[in-house]
Amino acid sequence: MSADNVSDKKGDIDGASAREKLIETASLIMREGDTIDISFSELSVRSGLNSALVKYYFGNKDGLLEAILERDMTKIIEDVGLLIAKDMPPEDKLRHHLGAAIDTYYKYPYLHRLTMRLIRELPPEGARDIATKYLKPLSEAYNIFVGDGIRTGVFRDIDPDLFYYAVSGAADRFFTGKLVWKYCYGRDDFDEKMRDAYREQTVDLIMAGILAR
Repeated sequence: MSADNVSDKKGDIDGASAREKLIETASLIMREGDTIDISFSELSVRSGLNSALVKYYFGNKDGLLEAILERDMTKIIEDVGLLIAKDMPPEDKLRHHLGAAIDTYYKYPYLHRLTMRLIRELPPEGARDIATKYLKPLSEAYNIFVGDGIRTGVFRDIDPDLFYYAVSGAADRFFTGKLVWKYCYGRDDFDEKMRDAYREQTVDLIMAGILAR
């Protein structure tokens, strides 16, 4: 599909803005619906853009999902890199990262499910590309976070890779269990106050388990 064929369907929005709006609207649908499935009709209504633009900008639905993952994960990798470069004690640096990870999963509760869906469904080269661009840098960052603490005697001698899985599980599990919170506990207070309480308790528990003292 050429740009001429879709230009009349974009209104006054230029190409870059239309692409970004599709990404943000799809992300919002997944956040609000606690899902990684996107209806093109809903995407069109909520974005005000023709769903044919998904094919034009992304090729297909998987292309749109990859673009969402790229937007979200690129920011995470950048933030982690900036944190690594800061002159901070290992304990403070790790506490900051753990809190940021929980905030990220609160904002994008679909993140882990989206990553795993693409890794499972894309061809092997696509799955390897995702691992290389996003997952390996995070794993390497945990080797730095934990390794610095072990070398300085602040942290116990633990496996950074296993620690990475434990942290991501703790950060992801709670926010993907929104409906369990509602139907099991009869609670609807899944809000920023609950996020803050979960962040504080979870960071304290994790740090208590890794500190050498």
